[in-house]
Amino acid sequence: MLQVPTVRTERLVLREWREQDRGPFARMNADPVVMEHLTAPLPRADSDSFVDRMLTHWAERGYGLWAVEVGGDFAGFVGLSPATFEAPFTPAVEVGWRLDRPFWGSGLASEGARAALAFGFDEVGLDEILSWTAVTNHRSWRVMQRLGMQREGEFEHPGVPVDHPVRPHVLYRITADRWRQAGSSG
Repeated sequence: MLQVPTVRTERLVLREWREQDRGPFARMNADPVVMEHLTAPLPRADSDSFVDRMLTHWAERGYGLWAVEVGGDFAGFVGLSPATFEAPFTPAVEVGWRLDRPFWGSGLASEGARAALAFGFDEVGLDEILSWTAVTNHRSWRVMQRLGMQREGEFEHPGVPVDHPVRPHVLYRITADRWRQAGSSG
């Protein structure tokens, strides 16, 4: 089985998921404020299935979503995942994040996502990485912009029910060449 690499940034440890992460992750996923820009809070079983899928992605692809630790505390996830739906821009790999509320507003999502982009371009060898979020999620837009990603437009997310308020999504993209030209990988 693949050993999930640990990545350390100034304030974060991006690491393999542990059994003890499941409880705090489920509490975070049940928080309606954390899940505001997704279709709904997740029940515990769905949250656990999410962790299981992340472990499978690492084993099958050599990349995935890391558990994020801040000062020894579980804070959420950040990393890379394949698109699981069909759209004009898929197949694609997404950089994504979800942090618990106590960790919002201090640049931790940007810091973790920057490390994930560096891993995707420098270690995995991806040519481009995308990110998407609900049109209503302006905080995530700002993270994407801070990462140097360029807005490509909007789309209706096929995994979100028709007429759901978070179905309209924005799409951002960054290529490996643009990443390196911006000096972001160093």
